[in-house]
Amino acid sequence: MLAEIIGPDILILIAVIALLFGGSQIPKLARSVGRAQHEFKKGLEEGNRDEPAPPEVPPTAPTAPTDAVTPPPTTVERPPGSTN
Repeated sequence: MLAEIIGPDILILIAVIALLFGGSQIPKLARSVGRAQHEFKKGLEEGNRDEPAPPEVPPTAPTAPTDAVTPPPTTVERPPGSTN
């Protein structure tokens, strides 16, 4: 959505923000957004450090194929009067 804003749309957006917040409030707003972004990234990094690493599973040696036991064939009961 944000990538679709191009050209004059950005200028209109900046003008609306300037009217709503006033010229003196824009630097404060930008500073608080920057701090929030920094805190968010810091929280993500701390969250990744706190997660335990998945246990490592040692590789197993390949095994030789064994004789598979096949189940006995099943019979299909057909309804009385069928010819197949």
